[in-house]
Amino acid sequence: MTTDQLLKIVLAALDDGKANDIKTINVQGKTSVADFMVIASGTSERHVTFLAYHVVEAVKKKKLKPLGIEGEKVGDWVLVDLGDVIVHAMLPQTRAFYQLEKLWESDFDESVSAKAI
Repeated sequence: MTTDQLLKIVLAALDDGKANDIKTINVQGKTSVADFMVIASGTSERHVTFLAYHVVEAVKKKKLKPLGIEGEKVGDWVLVDLGDVIVHAMLPQTRAFYQLEKLWESDFDESVSAKAI
């Protein structure tokens, strides 16, 4: 399965699960961990956990297994690692606090950062 196909499955599952403010961030060239990060908000801890579960079930139907799932017991932030796509389902206040979009969308200038170390 291609990364684009996986991304479509993830986005469809989040949309089907009534996720709010779904955002896809291309992180190619910024990290070797994944190609895309998908961030979505849920309305409650139960909803956040459901969104992650719904994504996992959608990829399992395509015979894929997540590499890891973190945070499902707490529910304010659940991460689903699908290899090329990492899904972050979060409560709005958790999302606002960590500002992953700001972190991953910023341009990282290695020459400036290397001088600062």
